[in-house]
Amino acid sequence: MCRSAHDAAVDRLRAAMSSLPPGSPVRLGKPSSNLFRFGARDRVPGLPVDGLDTVITLDADARTVEAGGLITYERLVAATLPHKLMPAVVPQLRTITLGGAVAGLGIESTSFRSGLPHESVITMDVLTPSGELVTVTDDDALFQAFPNSYGTLGYAVRLVIRLEPVGNAVALTHHRHDSAAETFDALARLWDDPAVDFVDGVGFDTGELYLTTGRFDDAPGPTSDYTGQAVYYRSIRERDTDRLTIHDYLWRWDTDWFWCSAAFGVQNRFIRPLWPRPYRRSDVYRRLVGLDRRVGLSRTLSRLRGGRREAVIQDVEIPLPAAAAFFDEFCARIPIRPVWICPLRTADDRRWPLYPLPAGEPYVNFGFWATAALPADAPDDHFNREVERLVAAHGGHKSLYSTVHYDREEFWRGYDLAAYRAVKDRYDPDRRMPELYDKVVGDHATR
Repeated sequence: MCRSAHDAAVDRLRAAMSSLPPGSPVRLGKPSSNLFRFGARDRVPGLPVDGLDTVITLDADARTVEAGGLITYERLVAATLPHKLMPAVVPQLRTITLGGAVAGLGIESTSFRSGLPHESVITMDVLTPSGELVTVTDDDALFQAFPNSYGTLGYAVRLVIRLEPVGNAVALTHHRHDSAAETFDALARLWDDPAVDFVDGVGFDTGELYLTTGRFDDAPGPTSDYTGQAVYYRSIRERDTDRLTIHDYLWRWDTDWFWCSAAFGVQNRFIRPLWPRPYRRSDVYRRLVGLDRRVGLSRTLSRLRGGRREAVIQDVEIPLPAAAAFFDEFCARIPIRPVWICPLRTADDRRWPLYPLPAGEPYVNFGFWATAALPADAPDDHFNREVERLVAAHGGHKSLYSTVHYDREEFWRGYDLAAYRAVKDRYDPDRRMPELYDKVVGDHATR
């Protein structure tokens, strides 16, 4: 895409934003979302984003790419892999956008060395709530406050990011461990192993956990395909080693939305062949969840069966020394399995007011996405609140893409409110966009 076409797309977006009446909701008209906050805002027409989802320039020698903020990682990877390059961190789901990962959550098996997506950003253009188009770099307060701001400080419409070299394939080894303590002791030794390019894992229960290490492999040889009848997460229990093309490795979780496609019967050996392969994708499953939330089919079925179920869709980050205790307590209190395990550590010592991970300190991201049967006398948000209590007790913090129940004071104890407010006052003095707490907590708060 030429720069003039990108600039024209930005102009259309700015004009549409400026034409909104005072007090009107401001949101982008994205064709898909990976957020799990459903509500009236989802039905408000969005601002035009056509033309903001392409690569503008790619410099293979400098290992950088310039792209529109609405480009999905699926499209971004398709442009970089022919040059044997990839973004430093490629989130697990194809339709996560580059701007969305920087403003929200993005994590994957390179995060144990490369940190989070915002750490590989060199510069970006932000369309602020006041209508300014601001180019920022890492010495700007807006740049620093933007990660984890979830669209409350504006929209990243253009980003330049660093890329990393890749091999043709990834050779995997699945290491079984019989306890959480053993698992995270082993994980601590992997951070500085130069032979390891990727690390993540799965906890099936307190006595069955796996760490999967990956390394680039350019030798010829067969590769596995998990876009057909085989399901990737099941293979972890079935084999000690594996090999995938780099493309299929990056999207190994997307085909079955980790393991959540089972809720739609897609892992059933009779249904899977009938489910069209192009629709075995996380964005399709997420749209089905959104439809269910609107029509209430699951709620109705639960009531007819005499029970209630609570959706527990969360990613949380726990300091490595507390990871084993957190996992064991989680398993004792929350009836959800499996649990995704992904180590991360900041790539440098820069300061991020809304992503306050101490520089160099190892963390473990735990991801769990399912519904759980509620006890008869429990409130509707019982398990989500229990997760938040566990996270606080172990010195961690949780991601904000799904339900959040903190009260205002408790919420801001985890972030630099003064730094955020200073940027908010500068770029959104009329509060055209909600403040972070109001956007991500909303009606779930205890007030």
